[in-house]
Amino acid sequence: MGLFILRRVGVMILTALCLTFIVFYLTNLYPNLEKLAKTQGNMRMTDAQVESWLGDRGYLEPIPVKYGQWLGVLPGFTHTDEDGKVTGRCIRTGVEAADAPTFCGILQGDWGYSTVFKDEVGTIVSKRLALTGKLMFWVMVLMVPSALIIGVLAGMREGSKLDRTLSTFSIASTATPEYVSGVILIAVFASSAFGLKWFKGTATAAMDNATFENFFLPVVTIALYGVGYIARMTRASMTEVMTAQYIRTARLKGVSFPNIVMKHALRNALIAPFTVIMLQFPWLLNGVVIVETLFNYKGFGWTLVQAAGNNDIELLLGCSVVAVFVVLVTQLISDIGYVYLNPRIRVS
Repeated sequence: MGLFILRRVGVMILTALCLTFIVFYLTNLYPNLEKLAKTQGNMRMTDAQVESWLGDRGYLEPIPVKYGQWLGVLPGFTHTDEDGKVTGRCIRTGVEAADAPTFCGILQGDWGYSTVFKDEVGTIVSKRLALTGKLMFWVMVLMVPSALIIGVLAGMREGSKLDRTLSTFSIASTATPEYVSGVILIAVFASSAFGLKWFKGTATAAMDNATFENFFLPVVTIALYGVGYIARMTRASMTEVMTAQYIRTARLKGVSFPNIVMKHALRNALIAPFTVIMLQFPWLLNGVVIVETLFNYKGFGWTLVQAAGNNDIELLLGCSVVAVFVVLVTQLISDIGYVYLNPRIRVS
């Protein structure tokens, strides 16, 4: 197992380097850099002024060199103007050039500076990620148990009325996008259109003080979309397990139906849904963009949209690092969980 984990970590590092390089290359295309120069400088800048602005800040360096500087494996770019003033990637306001570090990249914990939020990228990402983490936690608390219960109940007796009812609900919830279910929930439960107004406050207030009234609707909106998918996978797996030979043997021996489900069928039925559940983490991290925008909840997804829309290169790269890390780690946990859920699987 230890050797398997080491190999997977090595593959994860190579994958992360490839993915981040692709994002780095796309965000550092010249049209994006030209837009950045005019946004930060002057929209009426000439082509020569744009070239000068970009050159003074190291944006015209070769892509591999800039990528190495961003990672922190190459010395940071420096520039000396006509007056002898030294500026560069590693030189911050209030820090003399002689005291500035030589390397300042991701490996050194320096994620860059956001041109939109005027703050360190690491600070912004950690704050917004914590807000999305709070949202993800309550979504998983609501979504996973509900989906497993629905899937198990539907799969226990295939073809029954309960199975058809729960399957219809699962299909309907998955087929309804978040921006549709979110609007419906807001119109029914949070506006005066239907005279209910059960939930007051906004999700923006939940950033500082989450309560049932201001946090329940965004949680339900996300959970409804994912619960159907997990429930369908659980039902399919449960249906297959319930027709296995060892289940028939247990029935012939007189084992009660609840014991058959809980002690014999459930563990094997959870192998396939376990993968789906683990895949919900990267989906929640990047897929909450619509819900966070709809409810004005300024989490990781909202920040990602702002970074992309405002051409904030450093912040966009920081968000991509987090997204890649979450995807790769959840896949590793999923592979390890397979071994414990199914003893027949061996790591070679």
